Amino acid sequence: MTEHTTERTAGNTTPRTPETDPLESRRQVLYWRLLARLFDPEEQSTLESASLAVVEDIGLPSALLDPQASVDSIVQRHPALAAEFDGLMAPDPDSDEARDRAAEVRRAALVSKVLLNVFASGSGTVTAGQLARWQSGAGWLERALGCRPGELRGGRAGGRSAGPGVSPTGTGGRGTAPDLGRLIPAIGPELGAIEADLVKRMQLREVLADPGLAAQLTPSMSLIEQLLRDKNNLSGVALANAKDLIRRFVDEVAEVLRTQVEKATVGALDRSVPPKRVFRNLDLDRTIWKNLTNWSPEEERLYVDRLYYRHTVRRTTPQRLIVVVDQSGSMVDSMVNCTILASIFAGLPKVDVHLIAYDTQALDLTPWVHDPFETLLRTNLGGGTDGTVAMALAQPKIAEPRNTVVVWISDFYEWQTEPLFESMVAIHRSGAKFIPVGSVTSSGRGSVNPWFRERFKDLGTPVLSGHIRKLVHELKTFLA
Repeated sequence: MTEHTTERTAGNTTPRTPETDPLESRRQVLYWRLLARLFDPEEQSTLESASLAVVEDIGLPSALLDPQASVDSIVQRHPALAAEFDGLMAPDPDSDEARDRAAEVRRAALVSKVLLNVFASGSGTVTAGQLARWQSGAGWLERALGCRPGELRGGRAGGRSAGPGVSPTGTGGRGTAPDLGRLIPAIGPELGAIEADLVKRMQLREVLADPGLAAQLTPSMSLIEQLLRDKNNLSGVALANAKDLIRRFVDEVAEVLRTQVEKATVGALDRSVPPKRVFRNLDLDRTIWKNLTNWSPEEERLYVDRLYYRHTVRRTTPQRLIVVVDQSGSMVDSMVNCTILASIFAGLPKVDVHLIAYDTQALDLTPWVHDPFETLLRTNLGGGTDGTVAMALAQPKIAEPRNTVVVWISDFYEWQTEPLFESMVAIHRSGAKFIPVGSVTSSGRGSVNPWFRERFKDLGTPVLSGHIRKLVHELKTFLA
């Protein structure tokens, strides 16, 4: 792992190695310690003492090397470090090609802390406090990558933030900054997997039964999945705490999704309806333009005879949205996101939303579509997959094909593949809009049966797979 660098002077080139470059040696010590800690829980005394000397010499707190210290606690004691963690691993488009070696040593110490707190997750039973500390550490890693806390783990539906130093293309950089375009899609599912493992290692039922411990839990997709799977085994205080966590998570995701849905408008402006004469609808530019003939050069004043307002009422035709969601174990995050999304669309004017969940049996959740919390409590995650039972419920709901969109969310690993596909072709040919969706997660992760993928492509309805924003865009386009 020896690195060679080059120092250029007028007329000659002098190679430098870690042995002759003390700053490079310090950086390598910190990264060797990082690797040793990740792959071997046993402390390497030589690396620990050398790293401590480096950290103290560059003016950073020794707590950065304490495995038990959270980034939260370090930042609380040293507030100035918070700004350094934000965007720490994101490319910096304003940096030049010259490498600031002293800054790279400091950065190596901070990066090591963030990575170790997340990826050195240990083994054995996990307490509520340990899970909370890990979630906090994962949040700092996401912030270091220029994302919002919770975003990469699939727990939030929002897009990437334009945080400090973020470059969507991953170009530019702070020395060895990663290519985020490749890293983020890969790291999100890994964070989710680590969090899911920690949740499984918890004595969750005992934690939920203790209000004090339950209060330490932060709702996340992994935790919600476990709660939904285990809800039938909970009662009393444990069940109440579980419902509170689910409700909090649903409300958080709904807030983000509602913003995305409301960004685009539905329907064309209906100019036959007079605009509402309120200040927020005032068309200031048009008002000034229409009254320019009343300008008084002597007084330098514009006299306004008439105010003009914007039309805000939109012409819409009743649309029916039928959402069919695979609730088998591999589609949990899609089930949660789509249940919340369906409830938001159900609140729009003249949109008639129906929701069906299925595994080997189908359940019509339409009566509860306005309340995603109640809907999720009625799901039964896991089991096999037989889309034909869901199709039997969905097809009778298509009364006016031209005004109907059917969204089918699944990995399409089906038991009766050809009969199901033929019925989907029939929906498409009837004039209804059919949207097959492979995944609608926050991280965009998902696997789709290649047999279905190819046939949907040939049909002209390619599988939509990726971030939930894609589905929101497709639905808004249809409903517009």
